[in-house]
Amino acid sequence: MKNFFDFIYTGLFRFTPKEKLSNIRLEATNSNQFEIFRQERKKIIEKTLDIQIKNIKLFEEALIHRSYLHLLPKGEYNSNERLEFLGDTVLSLVVSEYLFNNNPNLPEGELTKIRSWLVNKHSLSVVARKLELDKLILVSFSTAKTLERSGESILSDALEALIAAIYLDSGLDVAKKFILEKLIPLLQKENVLQDKNYKSILMEKVQAKGKMAPTYEVLEEYGPPHDKTFFVGVYVDNVQVATGKGKSKKEAEQEAAKNALSNLEFLNGEENGKTNF
Repeated sequence: MKNFFDFIYTGLFRFTPKEKLSNIRLEATNSNQFEIFRQERKKIIEKTLDIQIKNIKLFEEALIHRSYLHLLPKGEYNSNERLEFLGDTVLSLVVSEYLFNNNPNLPEGELTKIRSWLVNKHSLSVVARKLELDKLILVSFSTAKTLERSGESILSDALEALIAAIYLDSGLDVAKKFILEKLIPLLQKENVLQDKNYKSILMEKVQAKGKMAPTYEVLEEYGPPHDKTFFVGVYVDNVQVATGKGKSKKEAEQEAAKNALSNLEFLNGEENGKTNF
């Protein structure tokens, strides 16, 4: 069985500098030392998010990806999925109110489009990485590789879970302040206000040419249940025009559509493939 030092470093407190941990000898029964590390974790999260934490366990849970649960004491922790569900709602409410108040002349359709740009997985993952949440999220070794490459779903879900943790810990006003003062400025700085719904763009371009709406098919899926990769093909008039892969079917479909958009001359089906949309 792992000794307590290894559990601390590879487990709940893996972001604590190892050289700092190596100076302290820990025993599995030493709950006082465990609490010291928990408090250090609390300080790091507070500094990262610029908030005050009352219940650290909420924030620990917000940063646990489901792939990591088997490495933790059974039954003592949950993944961040339930918190992500709540955080998504809080984020949508605050962003909707912000857009409504700051854009009095925009119709509902435009407000909806802008909101979708601000709170989609890509935008949130960009902000999450800017906040260096990738250094705090607890994932399995195999999932860590995905997180390093992209990990949009992992990062965006963790950010939404943290919003829920702030909401449950300190109330709506504090969660709103965090979103408006921390997230919105980062979203504006990163220039996410552009349409990244490649499936929607592809459909518009294809239908404008009088062709059938694109269809998507999962060609292959591989990896363990908690860390699957999907390989998807996109078809126009029953012809495969591009492929894409991702950690979810939706992500793979978006990449396939993006790849198809970069190959529009092929989509046309024109002789020699030279005509563009």
